[in-house]
Amino acid sequence: MQHTPLVDLDARVSDCRACPRLVAWREDVARTKRAAFADWTYWGRPVPGFGPPDARLLVIGLAPAAHGGNRTGRMFTGDRSGDVLYQALYDVGLASQPTAVSVDDGLELYGVRITSPVHCAPPDNKPTPAERDTCRPWLVEELALLRPTLRAAVVLGAFGWQAALPAFAAAGWTVPRPRPRFAHGTRVDLGGLDLFGCFHVSQRNTFTGLLTPEMLRDVLRTAAETAGLR
Repeated sequence: MQHTPLVDLDARVSDCRACPRLVAWREDVARTKRAAFADWTYWGRPVPGFGPPDARLLVIGLAPAAHGGNRTGRMFTGDRSGDVLYQALYDVGLASQPTAVSVDDGLELYGVRITSPVHCAPPDNKPTPAERDTCRPWLVEELALLRPTLRAAVVLGAFGWQAALPAFAAAGWTVPRPRPRFAHGTRVDLGGLDLFGCFHVSQRNTFTGLLTPEMLRDVLRTAAETAGLR
């Protein structure tokens, strides 16, 4: 693989051991596994972003799932939240296929990259504020590397929104004051980049209908158009 600055960043992310609670949890999950994945060798490390280095659109989640990204080593790959997200990306023409099951499944993203403010799977899907803040420099560096081409971003959920705004500010974009509050469908101009809020693709949200596939496609389609991808 070519050693670009983003590839090097991803490699450094994957070696991070900054948060003891998250390191212990992700590695314990990788050892004990889930019965359905007993034959898998879990990734068990921080999960880097996924997508091209010249992405015009960024999708920001929360953190990897214990038996999803923590197992496969790729964002939103191998869990039900990812099933919903990649189907929607495929539906709007941003992904080569509607499923994501492993790092070698041939999936490609078109002009979009996926990342998260916390790169390790947290217990109960709940990173602490301190863990969020410790992980932020990775997101800031990723945003800085993407800045030449990045034109829009979709943030999934309030946690990601709260984590992303200071990261965008640190990477050089203009974040309004007071900071805009998260809501589904929110759109904020950061000066050269449009930020969109979207309910997270969690099972709780998709099973209850708080977030429907149509709602997700609408946000992704609008963001892609804004980024010049459609």
